[in-house]
Amino acid sequence: MSEEARREPDAARLAAARRALDQATQGASAATDRPSSRSAPSPDPTAEMEGYARARQIVLRQLAMGPRSRQQLADKLSNRGVEREVIDRVLDRMVQVGLVDDEAFAATLVRSKHHGTGMAPRALRHELRKKGVSEEIAERAVGTVDADDQRARAEQLVAERLPRLHGLDREVQTRRLAGVLARKGYSSGLSLSVIRDALDRAPEHVRD
Repeated sequence: MSEEARREPDAARLAAARRALDQATQGASAATDRPSSRSAPSPDPTAEMEGYARARQIVLRQLAMGPRSRQQLADKLSNRGVEREVIDRVLDRMVQVGLVDDEAFAATLVRSKHHGTGMAPRALRHELRKKGVSEEIAERAVGTVDADDQRARAEQLVAERLPRLHGLDREVQTRRLAGVLARKGYSSGLSLSVIRDALDRAPEHVRD
């Protein structure tokens, strides 16, 4: 599937979310125009709505650049000086309309990082933690990568790198390939098993 085709569902979801958020903002604005029987002073509704609209636009711009976790968006809003109450309101609404979904975000990250760059579960967990995804959601997402998936991807990584090491001593090849897999988060046991099998099959190491 082309990159353009993969982006179409995200574009449609973003457009739908924008409409839902616009409706919610209009409803909230209408509510602030109603007369109140309270005698106590209340916050300026215009300033409040402007703050909400500004926060919403920040979030939408972030999402237009790519998927984000709720925590990433909250951090961005906080760094831009948005008040905690406004952050919660905006992100709660984003969750309601389906634009912010940590489950979907984690699943997408695991698929892209595992199949695309070859990250193993250990590295995937670390990546999700950095992005503020909860341990529970992270474990469910990483759990979709089974042992067969891991070995197959490790074998691909070794097969891609091995030709560049042709002619080197077997021990040197082993050490460099192990470094490649370690940086992707693969365990030493799995790495050495995959590397040994690959080197045993390599023409330069096959004994007559």
